[in-house]
Amino acid sequence: MNTHRFFFLILSVFLFTGMNAQKTMDCMQLLTVNEKITTVITASEPVRFVDISTDKVVGDQPINNTIRLKPKEGVEVNRDGDILGVVTIVTERYRSQYGLVYTSRPEEAVTDKTILLDERTHYDNPAVSLSTEEMARYARRIWFSQSKRIRSSKKHKVQMQLNNIYAVGEYFFLDFSIYNKTNIRFDIDQLRIKLQDKKKAKATTVQTIELEPAFMLDRSQSFLHGYRNVIVIKKLTFPDDKILTIELSEKQISGRTISLTVKYGDVLSADAFDKRLKE
Repeated sequence: MNTHRFFFLILSVFLFTGMNAQKTMDCMQLLTVNEKITTVITASEPVRFVDISTDKVVGDQPINNTIRLKPKEGVEVNRDGDILGVVTIVTERYRSQYGLVYTSRPEEAVTDKTILLDERTHYDNPAVSLSTEEMARYARRIWFSQSKRIRSSKKHKVQMQLNNIYAVGEYFFLDFSIYNKTNIRFDIDQLRIKLQDKKKAKATTVQTIELEPAFMLDRSQSFLHGYRNVIVIKKLTFPDDKILTIELSEKQISGRTISLTVKYGDVLSADAFDKRLKE
């Protein structure tokens, strides 16, 4: 290949890359909207940020992977085909943009929109070190792995067992099982993770901090004899005078509650993911 052809090839690559790195309204997916119709957009993973480039359209986020849009009524007269603005949706690992086009006919407005694969632009969100999809993948591999039984507790003929703790990035994966040795189904009311003081005396006020799981693998509402789950929490350290507790409570009327204490030494001994679990 001669020098001129080589430089022409390099220039073509840069031009092609530059053209594909930009997006204009001409190549943007368009959504028709109407003030009497709510347009619902659903992402495949939690939405972390939404920007609506106009005050002609209002929106909200009722659940973590869904947003709702609707043009304002009575602001000004919109004509069919008017571009009202652009909505930008940023998730954990991609972003998508849609042009909002006005239609005066409600039957033409988009009511339900799922973000498709070819409408996603890859984006490494700096606020997300581990995506929900990645958490789910790791948690499933833990769920199928062999349990080690670090510690356990028993109450009301129900046994809770801590199988293992894994550390991935800035998160802990807590793997635990429950064995119901009765024939009474356990109807789950709440699964709680708490950091609290060790009880020293009856007169001592015990400080409790409830931790919100970043991810929970199994959201079953009941089980008969066996239950296993993997929950993910932000990595934390705590002094020796505090304990981490996993608590599972049952709905009334039975109202059984089983809890398990995770000691600081257990956290310090958390395993890193090995190749077997990553693959």
